[in-house]
Amino acid sequence: MAPPEWTVVDFIHTGPWWQNRGILILNLFLVLPLLSSVVNGLDSSLVNGLQIIPAWQEYFGHPTGKTLGLISAAQSIGGLVSLPIAPLISDGFGRRATLFLGSLIMLAGVVVQTASKTVGVFIGSRVIIGFGLQFCLNSAPLLLIELSYPTQRGKITSLYNSSWYLGSIVSAWVCFGAYDQAANSLWSFRIPTLVQAFLPFLQVVLIWFVPESPRFLVSKGYTSLYDLRLPDQIQEGKAAAVLAKFHANGGDERDPLVVFELAQIRHAIRLEEEINSSTSYKSLLATPGNRKRMRLIVAIALFSQWRYGSATCNSLTTRYTEPMVSGNGLVSYYINLILEGVGIKDTETKAYINGGLQVMSFSPKQVASLLVDWAGRRKLFLTSNTGMLISFSAWTVSNALYINYDNTAAAKATIPLIFIFYFFYDIAYTPMVVAYTLEILPYKIRARGFAIMNLTVMLAIAFNQFINPVAIDAIGWWYYLVYCGWLIVELAFVAAFVVETKGRTLEETSVLFDGEQPSQDLLAMGGDAATMTMESRGVIEVEHRSSRVYVRIEKKIEFHEMQQRPYSDRHPTDFAIMPQVL
Repeated sequence: MAPPEWTVVDFIHTGPWWQNRGILILNLFLVLPLLSSVVNGLDSSLVNGLQIIPAWQEYFGHPTGKTLGLISAAQSIGGLVSLPIAPLISDGFGRRATLFLGSLIMLAGVVVQTASKTVGVFIGSRVIIGFGLQFCLNSAPLLLIELSYPTQRGKITSLYNSSWYLGSIVSAWVCFGAYDQAANSLWSFRIPTLVQAFLPFLQVVLIWFVPESPRFLVSKGYTSLYDLRLPDQIQEGKAAAVLAKFHANGGDERDPLVVFELAQIRHAIRLEEEINSSTSYKSLLATPGNRKRMRLIVAIALFSQWRYGSATCNSLTTRYTEPMVSGNGLVSYYINLILEGVGIKDTETKAYINGGLQVMSFSPKQVASLLVDWAGRRKLFLTSNTGMLISFSAWTVSNALYINYDNTAAAKATIPLIFIFYFFYDIAYTPMVVAYTLEILPYKIRARGFAIMNLTVMLAIAFNQFINPVAIDAIGWWYYLVYCGWLIVELAFVAAFVVETKGRTLEETSVLFDGEQPSQDLLAMGGDAATMTMESRGVIEVEHRSSRVYVRIEKKIEFHEMQQRPYSDRHPTDFAIMPQVL
């Protein structure tokens, strides 16, 4: 018997999400892992803020040179150490447990940092914080993408990376407020360090109220390596219960959406296990599909972070973190040099321009995060790269005109071009670098692939910090032409290799690089399961007539009329079903 060709769209909630109690509660729960990005922004920006506080400088002996560099790099060093470990914990013990562990380690680091009396202890505390933070940064986005409601997965995971700026803004104002109120007191820098503990403390206390990833639960239903006390069926039952409570709004495990999702999750994980009996970092390159995924992931991470880093603003004695390599790195890391290069030397003017960039960068990220499912990932990437190429090329010309011909009008034109460049960067690379990476990776290698993406980011940032100042000193504005050429390479790569993923379930997206058959199998598995549960409940009946299959809707409900009915008025057996002859 050939079942109807269902897709997840046939079973999803069609009204406002806040009117669905299950989705509403789920999204409130997801705020907790979402805060990990805010924590990252706060922790990464804190040392920059502390440097402007005289009491901190006096207490630690005005660190400069290598000492100051080590203080700035300590958190990254800790993160680099835990980078290969975090995926193993996430896959072995669960997303929640890893987030809990990371937050606990961070709390310990904050305690040491607050009580530190020497530079060495302060640096050690930053290493501990970075070590724990990496566990959170690996597990939190995994929990978000694997637990989100199907139609909101893209928006929520895109908001994750975009929330970094919120933490950065909080860090800047906390440092300012502490200095303003405590002046030269030791509390002027101890209070900002204590503020670091607030969000990790919330995560430690509340994370166990957040449901575990149903993908993780199903995977343990097959292997059960770390929970031998529970039968496989109980683990899968837990996954069904999570999906029923938060995706089906009522706890009905026979709901067609729950059955559809669970069938696809189960089949996708079985398919992965058939390909790779065991999972390791080697699995990332073990199949043609995985090699295509990693090529795309490494490239996008490189494109994003070769323009995403810490902008050294010498005149402001601080550093601002922002995008980088496709030219963005020049702005982010060396905005002071950029502005002085076009004749803007007044400290206050530079402060206003840099502050405006930070504020302006926050809004496009949030808006773009909400548009990913409407516009599509590929279209946003193409628009972003095209806009950056045009604006950066114009910026290069204006800079050359000022330097070579002392054209002040060209110098003034550089400022809006910098803002335009940032706008185009922010509509794609900030919201989607994490979201796109996670959704194209299959479950078994998702955590490890994500770790490789983060490693690529760190290496690209290191390149920017060490190579760019040397190149700018050596050849000046001509170095901009290198980035113009790089932006052309990026645009060509995106046009050739980035695939669209909107409108698919997480499992359907993750098999896009494995050929047509796996995608068809997933749709068939989900459709068969949904058909069986609806037949058993008398919602539909599938009949054979003269080698043709008819789907008869026993309850005579018109499709569009049912779709427009308020969700609260629907009966549990009412589903968006279009009568069809197959």
